[in-house]
Amino acid sequence: MTIRVLVADDQDIVRTGLRMLLDAQPGIEVVAEAVDGREALELARRLRPDVCLLDIRMPELDGIEVTRLLAGPDVADPIAVVVITTFDLDEYVHGALKAGARGFLLKDAGPELLSQAVRAAASGDALIAPSVTARLLSTFSELGVSSSEPVAQPVDPLTEREEEVLVTVALGHTNAEIADELCISLSTVKTHLASLMSKLGARNRVELAMWAYETDRMPA
Repeated sequence: MTIRVLVADDQDIVRTGLRMLLDAQPGIEVVAEAVDGREALELARRLRPDVCLLDIRMPELDGIEVTRLLAGPDVADPIAVVVITTFDLDEYVHGALKAGARGFLLKDAGPELLSQAVRAAASGDALIAPSVTARLLSTFSELGVSSSEPVAQPVDPLTEREEEVLVTVALGHTNAEIADELCISLSTVKTHLASLMSKLGARNRVELAMWAYETDRMPA
């Protein structure tokens, strides 16, 4: 089954590059391009792509607002969103993740990471790349960039194993890597992840990672 992608960026060269990289990947097809946030929102609602790849800074509507309107907690039928950034301390990414994005990439991400992010979002997961997500979330933590809302507390205390799984998720490890590191099965990893999401009210791995950083769970 082909994954249908919408690409939104106000820079022609970036959109063209992303389209070329994605169209070259098996099972992925760019079905639309948008030059600003308003057009991205309209096209996404009309075409219902599997994944929207959105720039953070766009005219009309920025990537955060488009993400909230397409994938926010109040959206009845959300569309998967991955945001892209230049990472020059772009604090807007934190807001986009809070708004429901399933991960983010640097604009110079290679084809492998780009396709991984799209496939993860399409499957209902979220890309947590160690060199990207963990570094940015750590930066937010150090700078005190956070939501005005208090950090949610778990409905039930986390077990010691769940704490271990939480940290590995925030470090960007895949399920297979977590299983190897903690010497547990893949099914056990998935069980712990489901329990963590339930206890923390998290929708995906990105939100688990943010919670880990916001509550100082990460090793020094």
